[in-house]
Amino acid sequence: MSRSPSSQPNDVELAILRVVWKLKKCTVREVHEALQSERKAGHTSTLKMMQVMCEKGILVRDDSQRPQLYSSAVPESKTQKKIVGDLIHKVFDGSARKLIMHAVQSNQISREGIAEIRQMLDQLEERQS
Repeated sequence: MSRSPSSQPNDVELAILRVVWKLKKCTVREVHEALQSERKAGHTSTLKMMQVMCEKGILVRDDSQRPQLYSSAVPESKTQKKIVGDLIHKVFDGSARKLIMHAVQSNQISREGIAEIRQMLDQLEERQS
């Protein structure tokens, strides 16, 4: 029985997406060069991966010019929300509170980070009252 394709980008796709999100529109060469520090792969491997991502609807390719430009089919924030939502559902039994508690307990957060979190929680409380 074959596995159904994942609705989430894999690690390599996420690495490519991070570059595309940063550059907005870019060529395969630009993505390939940006990834060289973290991942040693040939230019053709990067090209093939980006072609597959287009087929999956993760990237959009503009064929009207050469070299072709690629952009993200889905905004970064929407992809992050989807991944976090799936993580909460699969790992934390649907509890965002459990996810946040684990995130806070497993990472060292600076005073500035704690202040930012407090500010976000205060804003959320204000919107809910």
